[in-house]
Amino acid sequence: MTKRVLSGNAAIARGAYEAGIGVVSSYPGTPSSEITDNIKYYDEIYSEWATNEKVAMEVTIGSSLAGTRSMTCMKHVGLNVASDPLMTLSYTGVNAGLVVVVADDPNMFSSQNEQDSRHYARFAKIPMLEPADSSEAKYFVQKAVEISEKYSTPVLLRSVTRLSHSMSVVELGTRKETERKELEVNIPKWVMVPANARKRHYWVEERLKKIQNDLNSGLNDLIHEEINSTDIGIVSSGIAYQYVKEALPEASVLKLDMVYPLALDEIKKFAGKVKKLFVVEELDPFIENELKAHGINVENLDRSLMGELSVERLNDIFSEKRYVSRNYKPLYKDINDKLPQRPPNMCPGCSHRGIFHAINKLKLFAAGDIGCYTLGLLPPLSAMHSTICMGASVSMAHGIDKGSNGEYARKSVAVIGDSTFLHTGINGLINSFYNSGTSTVIILDNRITGMTGHQPNPATGISIKGSPAPQVNIEVLCRGMGISHVKVVDPFNVEECLNILKEETAREELSVIITNRPCIFADKSVISSPYYVLEDKCTGCKACVRLGCPAILWDSEKRLAFIDETLCTGCGLCPKVCKFEAIKKRGE
Repeated sequence: MTKRVLSGNAAIARGAYEAGIGVVSSYPGTPSSEITDNIKYYDEIYSEWATNEKVAMEVTIGSSLAGTRSMTCMKHVGLNVASDPLMTLSYTGVNAGLVVVVADDPNMFSSQNEQDSRHYARFAKIPMLEPADSSEAKYFVQKAVEISEKYSTPVLLRSVTRLSHSMSVVELGTRKETERKELEVNIPKWVMVPANARKRHYWVEERLKKIQNDLNSGLNDLIHEEINSTDIGIVSSGIAYQYVKEALPEASVLKLDMVYPLALDEIKKFAGKVKKLFVVEELDPFIENELKAHGINVENLDRSLMGELSVERLNDIFSEKRYVSRNYKPLYKDINDKLPQRPPNMCPGCSHRGIFHAINKLKLFAAGDIGCYTLGLLPPLSAMHSTICMGASVSMAHGIDKGSNGEYARKSVAVIGDSTFLHTGINGLINSFYNSGTSTVIILDNRITGMTGHQPNPATGISIKGSPAPQVNIEVLCRGMGISHVKVVDPFNVEECLNILKEETAREELSVIITNRPCIFADKSVISSPYYVLEDKCTGCKACVRLGCPAILWDSEKRLAFIDETLCTGCGLCPKVCKFEAIKKRGE
């Protein structure tokens, strides 16, 4: 058998391959992006980047209905977008197996909230598996397909950032090819008019009972009991199980691979074998509350409902309450306090910087969105004033317009990226146009989905595999809606940006401004010779420093600006804001 060290995400991709999955449709979102990025290398699987998670979910429902095993992958907030079809999919069930991978982000490394997606399993009344390492991540995809087809249900597979991006050994197997099922024509099952849906609701409840009954017997390979000391028993799952094993090796542990529904009979048996029972889990007390609701005596664990757990945090929690008496010694030394701070920043040469500089200079309120341009909130640009969810900027700008009778529409803009616009921004723009909005919408078209790892989107012109694909023209799309005032600007031309922003925000009609420079990672041909500062001409006015470019630094002794040429991409923005011609291009 071949063994490899894989990340959790790469292992999930491998699991899809070995499980015979034939269609994968996803939308990128950290920490889930690399799953589909890895799947694109398996030619046996059709893969695509969908315009959003709802569309991706619906694509896989269609391919499952057509008889092909399918999977869709997203981050936790993406599941919010996809929840509409998911809830009804629970009623219809599936034809071929369908797996929904959701990656939560405890501690919010790259997210706007810290939600616990396990609640969706209870909400939709469908099973959820939670792997604890890369090996399980691969195997659980295969197990999820098996459960999906056995019970005609979508199956949620939950990862978290620490699992998605950490690596462990995985034993590779071969692909399990299965004969594609026929397209299922079954009106009472698939057409969810009220008369059919009422009957299917009974079926959903019976299905859940059957899964739970089988979990206490036939599916017991998803429950693992480890009896050590009977003083303490711990119920855990997923990555939290790894912390338990390292921090509390003397404790007895019941590891749950399926976190919904729960194997209550098995848990009750385990509880009877220990003096004190605890539940160790991240974020909400999901399992703990379920056990308490069923009369299982669980000790209260004084832990935060926010952020990640860790070996150290677990040891502190149990030691402080005298649940353990040993003196825990960490396997490694914490050096975080000695590391220099590295606040997030837009890249040198970022095509968003110029337009944010203009927004800041005009003191406009910017309703922002989700993407790397959200970093425009940081000083010295300070040009982002709200961020809620994908696509919200356009609708919020319309609300600001209507809520102020147009007064604030003259002083504000919506800022959204190309991929986010195609994700859910289009609907907001249509709404604003239909309802006679007068806001100004700035679409930052850098021709890539930047923050999640530079995945292509429908406006990029290439497919997930890098081959040429039809390209959506955002300018034509906006004009096709009927919007009269659509301007395309060079974001590195500061004067043009300032003039067009003044013109469009003063207009009492809906208008759109589209920037036209690519991300330097999407098109590296835009990188050119670096710039440098002529010290004898620099007056120390800091106009260039206020751009917030990481390549532009300040010499506090000389009180002059200087450029780190190893970082400079030659974008040409800084010489445009220097009134003293102190910045020159190397080689000119």
